[in-house]
Amino acid sequence: MEKSLFRYIWTHSKRDQMIICAVVLASLPFYFMSLDLPRQIVNKAIQGEAFRDGNPTAPLLHLAFDWPSWLGGGTWEIFEGFQVSRVGLLMGLSFVFLFFVIVNGAFKYWINVSKGVLGERMLRRMRFDLFAMVLRFTPDAVRTVKSSETATIIKDEVEPIGGFIGDAFITPVFLGTQAITALVFIMVQNVWLGMIALAVIAVQFTIIPRLRRELLRLGKQRQLASRQLAGRIAEVLDGIEVVHVHNAYGWERAEIGHRLFNLFTIRLKIYNRKFFVKTLNNFLAQLTPFFFYSIGGYFALRGTLDIGQLVAVIAAYRELPPPLKELIDWDQQRLDVQVKYDQVTQHFAEDRLGPLLETREPEEADKPLVGPLVGEDIRVAGPHGDLIIEGGRFAVELPTSIALISNGGAAASLLARILARRSLEFSGRIRIGERDLTQLPIPVTGRRIAYAGVDPILFPGSIRDNLVYGLRSKPLGRLKEDRQEMDRRIAEALRTGNPIESISDQWVDYERLGVRDENELDRILLDLLDRVGMGDTIYLFGLAGRIDPERHTSLAERLVEARHRLRDTFQSNGMADLVEPFDPARYNSQATIAENLLFGVPISDEFRGRNLADNALFRSAIDRADMTDDLVQMGLQIAETMTEIFEGLPPGHSLFEQFSFIGADELTEFEAILRRRGRGEGTLKREDRTRLLSLPLAYIEARHRLGLLDEAMTGRIVEARGLIREVLEKAGSAGVEFYDPEWICAAAPLRDNLLFGRVSYQVANARARVAEAVAAVVRELDLQEEVERIGLDYQVGTAGRLLSPQERASVNLVRCLVKRPDILVIDGALAPFDEARSQQLIQLLLDLFDQQSLFMVLPNDRQADAFDVQMRFRDGQIITNETAASAPRPSRPEPKAPQRIAGEVA
Repeated sequence: MEKSLFRYIWTHSKRDQMIICAVVLASLPFYFMSLDLPRQIVNKAIQGEAFRDGNPTAPLLHLAFDWPSWLGGGTWEIFEGFQVSRVGLLMGLSFVFLFFVIVNGAFKYWINVSKGVLGERMLRRMRFDLFAMVLRFTPDAVRTVKSSETATIIKDEVEPIGGFIGDAFITPVFLGTQAITALVFIMVQNVWLGMIALAVIAVQFTIIPRLRRELLRLGKQRQLASRQLAGRIAEVLDGIEVVHVHNAYGWERAEIGHRLFNLFTIRLKIYNRKFFVKTLNNFLAQLTPFFFYSIGGYFALRGTLDIGQLVAVIAAYRELPPPLKELIDWDQQRLDVQVKYDQVTQHFAEDRLGPLLETREPEEADKPLVGPLVGEDIRVAGPHGDLIIEGGRFAVELPTSIALISNGGAAASLLARILARRSLEFSGRIRIGERDLTQLPIPVTGRRIAYAGVDPILFPGSIRDNLVYGLRSKPLGRLKEDRQEMDRRIAEALRTGNPIESISDQWVDYERLGVRDENELDRILLDLLDRVGMGDTIYLFGLAGRIDPERHTSLAERLVEARHRLRDTFQSNGMADLVEPFDPARYNSQATIAENLLFGVPISDEFRGRNLADNALFRSAIDRADMTDDLVQMGLQIAETMTEIFEGLPPGHSLFEQFSFIGADELTEFEAILRRRGRGEGTLKREDRTRLLSLPLAYIEARHRLGLLDEAMTGRIVEARGLIREVLEKAGSAGVEFYDPEWICAAAPLRDNLLFGRVSYQVANARARVAEAVAAVVRELDLQEEVERIGLDYQVGTAGRLLSPQERASVNLVRCLVKRPDILVIDGALAPFDEARSQQLIQLLLDLFDQQSLFMVLPNDRQADAFDVQMRFRDGQIITNETAASAPRPSRPEPKAPQRIAGEVA
């Protein structure tokens, strides 16, 4: 980026800046006329100077121009005006004044909107430029830069810079010309009053900026302290497990409290200084009217200044302080923003950035990475300056499989990162054929080289999104888009230096993988996940996922058939008691009272959990069904029972989980409700009734077994279903998707759509037996692939935290495999797996990469015999040995059909 903020602004916005400045200059004549009209109204109309010679009328809108004497003198009459009476002149001049007020307001509106739009466009450009620099951070810079601080800079710290960009050139021109116009007008009326105003302005522009220099220093300290606070909070959040393990709560609270105190001290100094300067500035601004009233009044009494001129001078000065104050504020903002901009450029210093990202690389550059791989005079230093590899040399022929045997040292991992282009901190030369590895274009290495390290990095999104991440290098096709909206989006992108590509375009390179569409790509993903041992997990994710009837059309059409087939399987095998089906005419004792009342799945939060008890539509429906009092009474019974059971138990006791009506932190609130009722304080308050009503809505008779439901009550609940549905549908509420025995419920998980019921709490080992039956029906109807496709939509969470370490490692490995690189580097990616599983994965990788190159860091040589080449590191040297067995690797046996019967269903 440019070192100078103003140069950066002018480079990217000079056209818009000049257009707005031209409009500002065009507005000045109108502004000057609005200042002169009050004098004409007072002198000509009110005091009657235009009618002093006994004339009954005077000209209105008389336009003439007096030529100066050095041009020959004379008057050029443009328009003679209209002859009007004294009242007509007064009203005419007043309406002309109103006209100029409207015109000046329109100018200000257009100028301010244009400044705002310009500022937003430049802010968008700056943020994108900074993000583009983030993508250019070298691997070594990434290890030293805090991600939270970088995100704070792009999101928050450049915000005031963007706000200033629209004012950078326009504001001094706009406000400066207004102030000069007002000052010239005052001097035209009276030179002495103009000199007084000029003297006060000179004092303001001399003293105030000097007093504000300290504010700049304090502002810089505040910005750094705020950024460090954000970084520290992010560090604690990332390491929260260590805080818990070592009971470091007190230390962390004290440390953050100390930082907040320092930040408070800085801000307190800023406030004291800022408001002192503001008070002084306001005093100087009000000092000028004192001189105008005293000295100007004296001139008026002596007759050297008429009343109209004095009124016009005071009115003109009323327009002078605001632009002057804003000019001083602009200068303060300029210095403040320049400090922020300097800090931003320091954070994104050139030494932290790699080469520019090429959007297009020559066709000849994208060739397979095969041939002799030669390393010459490789020198790699450790973090403390010691040479870990000193003058290392090697030569191997690609493609091949190479084991980098570390034997507890760091050399193997360092060389692996260098080969994967994840580190450039070395001297020497590594070439593939005649091409220098460090000079290969980034798009080529991103497509031809894959790296799987010890810490898999997953982005928030689905498993599928993370797996195809390496295939989204450039858009290959454009989807249909509204033409007008597309033209507007592209035009704005070009004006702000942003990419014109849309994320809705086709980014996945199907042709590269030899597939036609997303369905065939999913088959490859599922096959690879199955081969790395994650097939069962994806299947279970699919059962827990939601089905989209528009996207999963074939599965949606066959799901009801599978539901009936599963029901027949239960009946024929004597398993009917394992699942109690949903029946519109029967109460389901394995489901909650809320689910029985709604007979559907909530879509919006207002119908979920405790919110349902406070929902107005639901309350009105159960009121009409005359069930509210009975449910509140049931809530009282549950509260009494729970307070007795939980009395004296610690918060983490297992009974709180078994009876999940009341949390440990809510126990005291329900005890207070019971005490108020026990003292006979009358009718329960609405808040208490709502709390009590929420308890029975979560009650399951078969699980909690408190004996609160009889046949009559369950019958009334079933009867209330229709009334609740009627109330919701009449109100147009889409908060609940109701169950239908002959159609799917898109809001419910796939397993619930298959079972269309609840697994019994009363039958031992019911869940495992139901899981086997479901798996059998899924295989029988050939729905396994469809179910696993839904499993690919499973959300991995922030940094993949919703997955286990083994699952994260598997997804990371498949992400590297699916893009079919010429070189795959594995550096600790198999660490989460046990030794047996690691051995299986190593053999799988060797089989898959029989035509490509595989580099793998191994802790010892126990598993190295399967590789073609072994690299060892001794005394800073690289020792390369070819494995004795040169026979081709045996082909991988065909795996048996996977049996999807593991895992829980409900």
